[in-house]
Amino acid sequence: MSKRKKEIIRVAIGAALFVAAVITDALASPALEPLQSALPYPFIMLAIFLVPYLVLGYPVLAKAARNIKAGHIFDENFLMCVATIGALCLAEFPEAVAVMLFYQIGDLFEDYAVNKSRDSISEMMDICPEQAFIERDGEIESVNPDEVEVGTVIVVRPGERVPLDGIIVEGETELDTAALTGESFPRNVFTGDTIASGSINLSSTIYVKTTKEFDDSTVSRILELVEDAASEKAPMENFITRFARYYTPIVCLLALVIAIVPPFFTNFEWTDWIQRALVFLVVSCPCALVISVPLSFFGGIGGASKKGILIKGSNYLEALSKVKTILFDKTGTITKGTFSVSRISPVGISSEELLRIAAMAEAYSNHPIALSIRKEHEAPLDLDLVSETTEIAGQGIRCIIDGQVVLAGNARLMEANGIDAAMNDTKTTVLHVAVDEVYRGSIEVEDTIKDDSVSALQRIKELGVQRTVILTGDREEVAAHIAKVAGLDEYHAGLLPEGKIDFLRSYLEAAKNGEKVAFVGDGINDAPALIRSDVGIAMGAMGSDAAIEAADVVFMDDKLSRLADGVNISRKTVRIVYQNIIFALGVKLLVLVLAAFGLANMWEAIFADVGVSVIAILNAMRTLKVK
Repeated sequence: MSKRKKEIIRVAIGAALFVAAVITDALASPALEPLQSALPYPFIMLAIFLVPYLVLGYPVLAKAARNIKAGHIFDENFLMCVATIGALCLAEFPEAVAVMLFYQIGDLFEDYAVNKSRDSISEMMDICPEQAFIERDGEIESVNPDEVEVGTVIVVRPGERVPLDGIIVEGETELDTAALTGESFPRNVFTGDTIASGSINLSSTIYVKTTKEFDDSTVSRILELVEDAASEKAPMENFITRFARYYTPIVCLLALVIAIVPPFFTNFEWTDWIQRALVFLVVSCPCALVISVPLSFFGGIGGASKKGILIKGSNYLEALSKVKTILFDKTGTITKGTFSVSRISPVGISSEELLRIAAMAEAYSNHPIALSIRKEHEAPLDLDLVSETTEIAGQGIRCIIDGQVVLAGNARLMEANGIDAAMNDTKTTVLHVAVDEVYRGSIEVEDTIKDDSVSALQRIKELGVQRTVILTGDREEVAAHIAKVAGLDEYHAGLLPEGKIDFLRSYLEAAKNGEKVAFVGDGINDAPALIRSDVGIAMGAMGSDAAIEAADVVFMDDKLSRLADGVNISRKTVRIVYQNIIFALGVKLLVLVLAAFGLANMWEAIFADVGVSVIAILNAMRTLKVK
């Protein structure tokens, strides 16, 4: 039997005994009369009510004793013990047991809510496959995914999870990627397509050549991010923790003052003021805040994970809610990042030769432009002729091909080497090529805006983001065109990685009143900006490992619409946190004042403590619901 079921049974037994004791007290059963000659009636009822009190309150009493022994005196367990033992001493037996009963019911609600939030994140943990299958000598053999080396061909049959990232070398099928991206519709994949571990194969057997070891695969990265998510607390959570640390001893001192000081100056009896002090203690318990605030953030992270948005901690969730300026990389973020060659303009050589030289120069690059050029060339390349390849950040590539120095990159690369390049008046991205300091022409490649970029940016604006900016190393004409079509407020083109940092720094310095600046990117060169921004956001499907590692928030697909979802979830979470804080403090303050003036009894105190806690917990659970 689970611990949770045992707790429910214990509380149910305690509640039944409590009801029986209340009925006995109400009826004053004649069966008790023989005992009254030996014991006063209050002692008889104390014995009867003490049974449910101990059944319900034993965990609280034991925990308070352990904490006192460890030197941690002032907490909600201490408050409950002092208040209920005091109530028993004042012969308020039903009230004392009721405090423990409803406190335990509140605990059960808390456990349920926490488990519900944890389950939403634990669903992500189920994506980890325990085995991979390899075909050997005509038989399918099961192996541990940790033991599979890069380049191994694995078999994924219908209904199985893909254990490792790879490329389909044979077969086609439908993949369920909901656990990774939050996308409910299956995705069709074919031979040559890249697929991520954690996806479920729905229809046909496929053969996949692995491209990463298990520790570096998508599923491992997700699990690592999820496990780390709860370790970073939001500023609001830290505030509530500090608040409770000082608040609890202060209210204990005030309760002591209420119990001791007034009787010296008034004609009231001691029991009246002690009763007020006990009511004051029950009301002052900070459970509603201590429980609901972290639970809200935990639920927000769980709700975001359902949409394929991994947030690495509550602090980043809170920061995301305050974002007013968002800076974007262009390629792979606003645009699809899948370039196609649209025009070849040779100078002194044939188009085929210019394309061959460019393809050989870009042979070792994973940049989308390089991939598009190699795809356009199609014919096999003799890479033995290529040597001394050097990538120049923000400019291009320098290498030696068959003894000739080749430069392939943007206009800045040509200008830096004193080569006159033909300036194309076009909205496409241009790759210039020079051989032995002689300009040999240009290749224009064209990228397209993602299908959801325009609508996503519009939604971001509707959510109150005041400024959207594109930072790119591409040409002015290209940046201006993309910014206009996508609906961005500003653009800055021709930037080296350090140039992006300079602009980011200027926006950070201009931010006022706690407003945050976010940066969205996917490449290795975006990592510095992702780290330095208030909230770094990486595209997880096409994003580099460096970008994902540097980011605070990761989208497990490349849909920009996830950004609006993330901002919406973060603001909803913070809004619920504020609701709980205002509601809990408001009700408690009101009843505390009433208790001090003797206008609130123990039952009203129970509502102000447990009732408020339950309402706050139920409100916090709304963060799990994501439309």
